[in-house]
Amino acid sequence: MIRHIVFFTASSANLDEVRAGLSILTEIPHARLLEIGTNVKTDQFGTEIDLVVYGEFDDEEALAAYKAHPNYQLSTSRVRPIREMRYAADYDTDKAVRTRI
Repeated sequence: MIRHIVFFTASSANLDEVRAGLSILTEIPHARLLEIGTNVKTDQFGTEIDLVVYGEFDDEEALAAYKAHPNYQLSTSRVRPIREMRYAADYDTDKAVRTRI
């Protein structure tokens, strides 16, 4: 399984509009799970991130199909001009470290 995690920052004036633009992604059928979360900002080391997109996909092909979907492009076109920063990571859960090395 591939986990797709994207972090966004946005000004307080644009936060609701960014969240609404990201919510378009929830209509794309290729994810096992897709959530748009608002950071509750309780971490003692950093609270810069405002929104999180969290997705689970069967494999890299499903993730690619998600990114090729027209709603992905629609969301990107709405969010990119008004968000500040975007950080993304994808990883294969079969290769994830689950015990001390």
